[in-house]
Amino acid sequence: MNDFITVKSIVDENFQDYKKASMFIAFPKCDFKCFQELGLEISGCQNYEILKMPDIKIKIDKVFERYVKNPITEAVILGGLEPFFNFDEVYNLISYFRQKNCNDDFVIYTGYYPNEVENYIEKLKKFKNIIIKFGRFIPKSASVFDKILGVKLASKNQFAEKIS
Repeated sequence: MNDFITVKSIVDENFQDYKKASMFIAFPKCDFKCFQELGLEISGCQNYEILKMPDIKIKIDKVFERYVKNPITEAVILGGLEPFFNFDEVYNLISYFRQKNCNDDFVIYTGYYPNEVENYIEKLKKFKNIIIKFGRFIPKSASVFDKILGVKLASKNQFAEKIS
């Protein structure tokens, strides 16, 4: 197991992407499929500016320490660009938390649909309390309230599922 993850940023307290106070970890890669499939310039993506941020390599145990020392947070959100582009790191991070008996919710924000990441979903099902927000961002789409996440999602085709 690799002891490091590469991220763009870590926000210790996030209150907008999940019903629980969460640590938000922004992952560094994406193919901007949401915009490319629609024939739009990728610079229009709300996350495009994240690309310009420097990559940060951080030890998983340091992420865990930051998380458990914060009395406010109750969940970890993996988003940023596309977490599944760094699936091994996502898996190692969740695995470390579970080995340390932290079974708090992990919420993965992905632009993929379930059928596109079935192999990842199967691997993640072994862990408790995994929620995945699926679906591409569609500009100018109506937003939708997601009951699982407890927040509005940007596009009506997006939805969350608790996979374990």
